[in-house]
Amino acid sequence: MADFARIKARAAERKGGEAVLKSLLGPVSDNAALAKVSDDRVLSTMAERVFAAGFVWRVIEQKWPGFEEAFLGFEPKRLLFQPEDFWHDLASDKRIVRNPQKIRSVRDNAAFVERVSKEHGSFGKFLAAWPADDQVGLTAYLGKHGSRLGGNTGQYLLRWLGWDTFVMSQDMILALRDAGLDIGEAATAKKDQAKVQAQINEWAKATKLPRAHISRILSMSIGVNHPADELRSYMSE
Repeated sequence: MADFARIKARAAERKGGEAVLKSLLGPVSDNAALAKVSDDRVLSTMAERVFAAGFVWRVIEQKWPGFEEAFLGFEPKRLLFQPEDFWHDLASDKRIVRNPQKIRSVRDNAAFVERVSKEHGSFGKFLAAWPADDQVGLTAYLGKHGSRLGGNTGQYLLRWLGWDTFVMSQDMILALRDAGLDIGEAATAKKDQAKVQAQINEWAKATKLPRAHISRILSMSIGVNHPADELRSYMSE
């Protein structure tokens, strides 16, 4: 495997220097802080990531106040109490993106959040207690038990909530392969994901960098060299 310092140096050179690269890494996540996040905010973020998947994120962001109103503040218990007519009517509600499958996912995920909350005290406490070195296990759990939370959606959910998350984007996978990690082009196989987790853990231990920062550095070290301002705009979404 290539030394991570060389990968980081390449990313810095591509972005215009160490200072610019550092400005593109985002805040340092605090997994323990998620214990204070309420279930309604977890469900809201779940819904936002589900609706944003395959859609223009900026549009979802602009419409989000309407989503909050339409989905009753994303209070799981309140949503689970609603009759079928409530969910049927949402399919024609102009305040939201009217995708029936994604609307149903909100109800399913309300039940998911409620189940986990009853067992762990809150969904945030469940996330805070999950080992930081087993993101692959956590995203597999989200994909299995949640609705439409598999793949990158689950990874972006964790990142938006503030869990220290690497995102297996095409560029990140390309950078890992370029560094010598023996994984497939998409790294969707369980054995490949385990290799990615192990390598990120190794670099996190060696560099003391957050996993999210390692992920971003990898992505910026290869592929299309997007301008820093463009990346900042993207990150603001």
